[in-house]
Amino acid sequence: MTQSPYWNRIADKAKSENRPFFSLAPMEAVTSSVFRRVVAKAAAPDVFYTEFTNALSITHPIVKKTTKGRLYIDPKENPKPIVQLWGNNKEDFEKAAVEVKQDGYEAIDINMGCPDIAVIKNHSGSDLIRHFDTAQAVIDGARATDLPVTLKTRLGYSEVDEYKEWIPFLLKQHAPVLTVHLRTREEMSKVPAHYELIDELVRMRDDIAPDTLLQINGDIMDYQAGIKLANEHPGVDGIMIGRGIFTNPFAFEKQKQDHSTEELLTLFKYQLDLYDEFVSKGIPGHFAPLQRFFKIYVRGLKHAAEIRNDLMSTKTTDEARAVIAKIENGGYQ
Repeated sequence: MTQSPYWNRIADKAKSENRPFFSLAPMEAVTSSVFRRVVAKAAAPDVFYTEFTNALSITHPIVKKTTKGRLYIDPKENPKPIVQLWGNNKEDFEKAAVEVKQDGYEAIDINMGCPDIAVIKNHSGSDLIRHFDTAQAVIDGARATDLPVTLKTRLGYSEVDEYKEWIPFLLKQHAPVLTVHLRTREEMSKVPAHYELIDELVRMRDDIAPDTLLQINGDIMDYQAGIKLANEHPGVDGIMIGRGIFTNPFAFEKQKQDHSTEELLTLFKYQLDLYDEFVSKGIPGHFAPLQRFFKIYVRGLKHAAEIRNDLMSTKTTDEARAVIAKIENGGYQ
């Protein structure tokens, strides 16, 4: 199961540049087509993922309408994102796999690490760590087509030591890629990522599934931090960045630079334009989730708190553009 032309291309390109491959983590209400294109314009990683999407919803005759925005890929997106699915039913994954292949996706990732309580109650996400049989079923279901199926998880549910059984179980699936967020579900993001376990994870991978690419996630803020971590832990193949993108939209640039207010505001306006374009296509979109991105662009500006408050009071992209114009014209004194 390990060999995958899709992932071979990714890994070979990174190896030719003597570095790990980099990806932007799949994040709820974040990694839509709009934001993926914003990150690509700033500094693109090797791999993008969609927002995580319920496998059941993809083919459900009524609920499938809600996935239209989550699964939309703009023709200009290159590379195309990997679709990330969650759920707990083999048949749902079988049907979803067929559907996403027809939609043009080239790879599937299974979410086995989401800590959200609603997902846990659905016996999905990180709850799968407690139910190996269900985890096996959804993996088998996702393999209903020839699309490569990768896995993203946490170390354990309640205790860190759960990784000693859970990670070998996943490695025995011989997926092209295993991504490990170096915390448990109970730890959420309240403790530092357990970097001390990386070498042990590499040893497990080398012993059980040497062809599986190991990707590390957790507390990695930018490209430079990812390179440092990979150099300190030989055998790590990939680096996934999540929350770091909210601190720095240029997190994936290979040469760290200082970016001017003008550059940040230009990127901000680009996101607003893309959002308007997205909505104009008739794809469901809500303005409120867009506001969570505003802090990215005003962090570090003089009067940042006042600007942020003004932006959070806006209800349309035109109102947000008016705040940007006020910044550009020196209106905040």
